[in-house]
Amino acid sequence: MNLEYFIAKRLIAAKSYKSSISSPIIKIAITAIAIGIIMMIMAVATGVGLQDKIREKVSAFNGHIIISNFDDNQSQVTTEPISINQSFYPKFKNVEGISHVQAVASKAGIIRTEKAFEGIIYKGVGKDYNFTNLEEYLVDGKIPNLKSELNTEVLISEYLAKRLHLKVGDKFLTFFMKENGKLPNKRNFLITGIFNSGFQEFDATYIIGDIRHVQLINKWQPTEVGAFEVFVDDFSKIKEKGEEVYKEIPPTYNSITIEEKYYSIFEWLKLFDFNILVILIVMIVVATINMVVALLVLILERTQMIGILKAMGANNWNVRKIFLYNAFYLIARGLFWGNLIAISLLLVQKFFGVIQLNPENYYVNEAPVSINLLHIALLNIGTVIVCLLVLLIPSYIITKISPVKAIRFD
Repeated sequence: MNLEYFIAKRLIAAKSYKSSISSPIIKIAITAIAIGIIMMIMAVATGVGLQDKIREKVSAFNGHIIISNFDDNQSQVTTEPISINQSFYPKFKNVEGISHVQAVASKAGIIRTEKAFEGIIYKGVGKDYNFTNLEEYLVDGKIPNLKSELNTEVLISEYLAKRLHLKVGDKFLTFFMKENGKLPNKRNFLITGIFNSGFQEFDATYIIGDIRHVQLINKWQPTEVGAFEVFVDDFSKIKEKGEEVYKEIPPTYNSITIEEKYYSIFEWLKLFDFNILVILIVMIVVATINMVVALLVLILERTQMIGILKAMGANNWNVRKIFLYNAFYLIARGLFWGNLIAISLLLVQKFFGVIQLNPENYYVNEAPVSINLLHIALLNIGTVIVCLLVLLIPSYIITKISPVKAIRFD
């Protein structure tokens, strides 16, 4: 039988323990632990959730790695075509961890209606395009049918639809300029779906339709496209995979990761890691300080018991273990209530989206959360380890207590 654990358990169950002088301090310590773990779980879940959601949105419209012609054109509009007869298309066999490759082409244009006009970029996609990435942003209508013959079906953003006074089922005229200054090409498109990504840079720019329109306007061959979008299995390895892709493509082509293309956005996202770290440190410090105070009060309150145990032959470490078991119980109670409240709040936000955000500042309409059980487990384990290690210091005071003086202590 573990004697130290037995004594600690009896102390916790005792009625005098619950009505002692230390009771309010113990409750404050438990509350501090609970609040601390709530703040840590919420900070990690919302921070990681926002990072993941923004990465998903950027990659949904660009892929993870973009392969294009090696030239000085920094715009999003295709100028020189690339043949689809490549060793890396439709499957990138020379680099592991590539999940999908799709061909795209872009063309600048102007949408004109009876009431308004807007400059846009028509993004042409083919049968290989993975619309799954965009389906969650679809607010009305359906995905265009690109499996059949050439048609005029397109996706347009909710932002553009409102500005142009358009809805699903409407047709609109688009003008595509020619480089030689001749009369522009005209195309009539039919809106089959409306999306809202919450990402202003994309919503105010793109409409998505059949790539064959771009090929016809540019007088390209059916085997010519503007660029390739490459998707990787693990986003954390995007830099490594980007370098591998660059080495495997022809020297006349260039590849760029979305982290490089949207450098400012991803640098902004990295700030969340620092913010999360600061919150974790502050919460652990607050929780441990409260636990140290609670443990000291418990030791002072049980000074006579400590003297009796020492007089009966218990060594310093035996007595310290009793109070560390006691402290672990308090930490466990705080963690239980903290986890219960934190996970409940996260589930409410995940399914009901109570907390709304301004998409112009955060690129999302509501605060996204990532409920990762591994992250939650690590936070709990880390809190327990840090608190118990720090509590070894105040428990050292037990070694200074003399049995004779302790028994006489009142």
